[in-house]
Amino acid sequence: MEFDILLGDVHSLKQKRSVVRPLVAELRRLDVSVAEVGDHDLHRRARIGVAVTSGDAAQVTRVLDAAERLVAERPEIDLLSARRRIASSDD
Repeated sequence: MEFDILLGDVHSLKQKRSVVRPLVAELRRLDVSVAEVGDHDLHRRARIGVAVTSGDAAQVTRVLDAAERLVAERPEIDLLSARRRIASSDD
């Protein structure tokens, strides 16, 4: 899953880090792999990638739903888009 987010009152890359790092840490509590994957040079935008593996597609959906809710509920950011790609062993 990839989140495209707009950061609120951020005027430098240092301020961006102070918003993105806690978000990444909170997402990690869902037992997912997470990283900032794009827009590194823009101080008001960030792209966050989240990956999860499971033998159960329903579990993957539950975890990704929880991650999306967590990001959407953060008052200091605006979630512009959330894109999901689910792959199986058959792909």
